[in-house]
Amino acid sequence: MTITLALPSVTVTIVSVLLLLVFALGVQDDGYTSMETYGEGLMDAAKSDIQWLKSVRRRIHEYPELMFEEYNTSTLIRSELDRIGVSYEWPYAKTGLVAQIGSGLPPVVALRADMDALPIQEQVEWEHKSKIAGRMHACGHDAHVTMLLGAAKLLHQRKDKLKGTVRLIFQPAEEGGGGADLMTKEGALAGAEAIFAMHIDQSLPTGTISSRPGPLCAAATMFEATIDGKGGHAAFPHMNVDPVVAASFIVLSLQEIISRETDPLQSQVLSIGFINGGEGHNVIPTTVKFGGTLRSFTTKGLINLKKRVKEVIESQAVVHRCVASVDFLEDRYKMFPAIENDENLHNHIMDVGATLLGSNNVKIAFPLMGGEDFSFYLQSIPGVMFLIGIRNESIGSVHSPHSPMFFLDEDVLPIGAALHTAIAESYLGKHSDHINECPETRHTEL
Repeated sequence: MTITLALPSVTVTIVSVLLLLVFALGVQDDGYTSMETYGEGLMDAAKSDIQWLKSVRRRIHEYPELMFEEYNTSTLIRSELDRIGVSYEWPYAKTGLVAQIGSGLPPVVALRADMDALPIQEQVEWEHKSKIAGRMHACGHDAHVTMLLGAAKLLHQRKDKLKGTVRLIFQPAEEGGGGADLMTKEGALAGAEAIFAMHIDQSLPTGTISSRPGPLCAAATMFEATIDGKGGHAAFPHMNVDPVVAASFIVLSLQEIISRETDPLQSQVLSIGFINGGEGHNVIPTTVKFGGTLRSFTTKGLINLKKRVKEVIESQAVVHRCVASVDFLEDRYKMFPAIENDENLHNHIMDVGATLLGSNNVKIAFPLMGGEDFSFYLQSIPGVMFLIGIRNESIGSVHSPHSPMFFLDEDVLPIGAALHTAIAESYLGKHSDHINECPETRHTEL
């Protein structure tokens, strides 16, 4: 049935959006009388599981595992999915797994959480501090996993009303290992047409989220350079070839790529993280090594930056009679593409966030120069990564990720679970009428 309203165009647009959301969120199907009560009902259901959510997160936090070593974390996730009654396939990318809820038919929407920890010694003294020396969940991945498990439980409870299929991706090795790339190559996205992920943000108060269309996170890579000269006694520099002086000029010259060659309106970063060379005060070393990271808001910009870094290092070394080699460490650290959020899916996040949290708690995110391997999924299908607030000064949840003082406000756990659920439910509601047949995928039997 077509309804024509004699209203100004702006009003018609607003009414259309509201009608879409009402039907997409399954308000009538679930017996709710308004979008507001839908959001309240879903949030109440998520909060009723707060003790379970805290327990899951704390178990993961106490035993952090580094990239591609998340065997116990994977076992915990599978155990909880078994208890809930959600089917899954594993392993993907060594320790990852993919669960599925719904009809098994299109449309298929994916939700992703990363699982790995960092090689950091936790300095926060609390009951559930990391029990593994030198390892810590300092980036919130334990919370990401917990929130997605919370969504699995909520979605399973509502599975008969899902107008399609929700794929839950539990991914290893985000911290430099490019686990998302392997998950994609091994078929984790099979049949999915959109993907969403959230990441904690200590700058946003708990109960708020932020998103932005277009660039959110930079393309990123690492590099190391080796400068070889001729070592000898420091009293006779003319008899040696000094790699320390060469490395010093090279580091300064690299900064000129950013300041003199890069459009000031295009964001790029080149940071040197270490320099190693020699130990004696009166000895010129034979070799100096240094390394760092490169960032650009476009993948193309990063590729060009890598090219110029290599050229500058090798050429400057020759000027100083040295020989240089450059390694971009792709066997250990994959180059992450930039995250480019899809505009329509960004709008979807903003609408769902307003429904659950209120429009005042939905913000426009600032772009970040950090890298995130969620970008690998976006090479295949459109998607959005958005930020979910954890800032709570009263409990010390104020420190940035990768800090040994990082601490999480666990009140975020049911909020994230409810958001995941609503994002998936409403997406399927909006897109179910546009799918006529299921594409062939290798994981349709999940």
